[in-house]
Amino acid sequence: MRSVVMIPARYGSSRYPGKPLVDLLGKPMVLWIAELSARAVGRENVYVATEDDRILEVVEAAGFQAVMTGNDALTGTDRLAEAAEKVDADVYINVQGDEPLVHPDDILKVRDAKLAEMHTIMNGYSWVGPSEDPDSVNIPKVIATEAGEMIYMSRTALPGFKDSKDAPKRYKKQVCIYAFTLEELRAFRAFGRKSELERSEDIEILRFLELGKTIKLVETRPGSLAVDVPDDVARVEAALRAAGKA
Repeated sequence: MRSVVMIPARYGSSRYPGKPLVDLLGKPMVLWIAELSARAVGRENVYVATEDDRILEVVEAAGFQAVMTGNDALTGTDRLAEAAEKVDADVYINVQGDEPLVHPDDILKVRDAKLAEMHTIMNGYSWVGPSEDPDSVNIPKVIATEAGEMIYMSRTALPGFKDSKDAPKRYKKQVCIYAFTLEELRAFRAFGRKSELERSEDIEILRFLELGKTIKLVETRPGSLAVDVPDDVARVEAALRAAGKA
């Protein structure tokens, strides 16, 4: 069975235009993601899905494959679904294009979980770190059953509590590594719009709840940081240096 990594990379981000090409320690961010993905699945199984020629040129100049998509994708997963129609595979692993600290072993962990349960969507998670604010709207928090099936994901700190003695000791956060089949991606795109919860939270995986899909959480190592806004760049660069990536 063939597993591929597809990295959605949109130049026209509303919050951070040109984000995939932001410089991190002298290298465009999209190439950080492509290189760590290649360490997991091999360079020949890595694709960048983009709507912009500037990103395509950078990706192909570095020896990676790019798939051009339209400008009207509602989300990164919609873009992935469009690109997946052009790439033959059994498992499509979405590695978000703004998390350059994702570890290749975690990509493989999510892939292997998917191969073991092909009918279930897989999504990575880790624990909110001591330097992170669980009330930050830039960190999607996630709650799950004790069996690991996702109940809900929110930009509000979850779970809530009535009495302070019952407050959670720590919070789970989404790590943007997902695994899908082509059929699941087609159903997601065919929904044709953002669901009400998806639009309110600005969290695209919530659309799968409207489709009745089971989403299982796969624990990844801590330390993943995303570049959501320009102020995140310095913090992510410091983390890359600390990890010996400089």
